[in-house]
Amino acid sequence: MTQNSTQASPVTLLGLGAMGTALARTWLAAGYPLTVWNRTPARAEALAAEGAKAADSAAAAVAASGLVVICLLDDASVGTALDGVDLAGKDLVNLTTTTPAQARARAAWAEERGARYLDGGIMAVPPMIGVPEAGGYVFYSGSRELFELHREALAVPVGTKYVGEDAGFAALHDVALLSGMYGMFAGAAHAFALIRREDIDPVAFAPLLADWLAAMAQGVHGTAARLKSQDYTSGVVSHLAMQVAGTPTFLATAEGQGVSPELIRPYFELMRRRLDAGSGEEDLTGVVDLLLDRGAARISA
Repeated sequence: MTQNSTQASPVTLLGLGAMGTALARTWLAAGYPLTVWNRTPARAEALAAEGAKAADSAAAAVAASGLVVICLLDDASVGTALDGVDLAGKDLVNLTTTTPAQARARAAWAEERGARYLDGGIMAVPPMIGVPEAGGYVFYSGSRELFELHREALAVPVGTKYVGEDAGFAALHDVALLSGMYGMFAGAAHAFALIRREDIDPVAFAPLLADWLAAMAQGVHGTAARLKSQDYTSGVVSHLAMQVAGTPTFLATAEGQGVSPELIRPYFELMRRRLDAGSGEEDLTGVVDLLLDRGAARISA
């Protein structure tokens, strides 16, 4: 998408790390009047040469535009940068990585200061910004009215997905997806460790692993349907009792290969606990509820 500066509304961007700089360049390329600020002013110099206005303070940057996008290190950085800044009448879009609780608290904080608030969770890395075919996007939550008002500008750097009025939902979606990603990476690390000392080319092995993980990933739809229906047994092909019976083979293989089972053993232990509770005819969906039970037990303790 391209626009010229007479059509595009001004945007202020606070934070010029790798992600902030990538965001800034897409707005500049699309013709948006852009004001930038960074705690280390030198980072704004290259963008100023490309047409951005570098503000000498966060307050000056905020004053320059109605739409203020924040992309800082953490929630504490947001509070520090905007401490004492007049936010009345401003539309704040916070793309800083935070927890859901921090996002909700920051939304209330913004409202107390007369600003409207939208929280975002970026599902992309800097090289994906401004590259639609890369598939990146940002989760947004909070005021739907505010999202719709600025949807066009927000969609310039990367795709948008609105996930609800609760300001914490963007952060929650972000962390939930990334948690799934790290679980996948953990499984992949274990798989590579198993073959590491053998005469098996990891480059040749990688497409086999990638294709298998992609095929198995489709199982999340079944898990979601079972969680919604609360029926964990209908249509189950590989029931829990059968899967638990197979876990000793995985552990023995790891031992035989000299590989620590620390990445897979905790999941196997949860499977066993669910089985011991009498859920052998289920699939693996019940582990989700067991995690909730464990969390509740820790909190109550």
